[in-house]
Amino acid sequence: MIGCSEKPTPREIVTEYYDAFNSSDFNRVAAVIADSITIIDGEYVMPYSAESFYEQFKWDSIFQPTYEIVEQEDQKSQIIATVASSSKRYKFLENDPLICSFRISFDSNKITMIEALEYADADWNLWQAKRDSLVNWTSRNHPELDGFIHDLTMNGAKNYLKAIELYEKRKEDSL
Repeated sequence: MIGCSEKPTPREIVTEYYDAFNSSDFNRVAAVIADSITIIDGEYVMPYSAESFYEQFKWDSIFQPTYEIVEQEDQKSQIIATVASSSKRYKFLENDPLICSFRISFDSNKITMIEALEYADADWNLWQAKRDSLVNWTSRNHPELDGFIHDLTMNGAKNYLKAIELYEKRKEDSL
């Protein structure tokens, strides 16, 4: 926990951010992010208010992720953090842990931007094949769950996880 009497360092803020995610405590996340935060991943630029970021946090939490900071490097007023994340979704997509380097920017001791720089050892072809197989199978066999892949709400994440469970059960039943 960041002390109230001292100004936290950027490294401490980043550590608190991921520790808060690991403990599923959005109040702690909200304490270290600015009123708006931008997440950049490739060509996707996703601006969030605190409220919309909370919706993303809830979506992510359904997959029971864990985050481990592998390395932090100071770079002027930014931190480059290499983070290994694991989750039920990444396990299904056979990219677990997913290791990524992020450039994290700050303003007034609050995180304002997180930009994905590089994914180490990610197999995007396998990811896409597993995802597409799940989406197509779900569409044919469980149309009530169809559309989960684009539904970034908590309900969409629950449907995504349910689709994974049904898909894997089908494979187990055929053995």
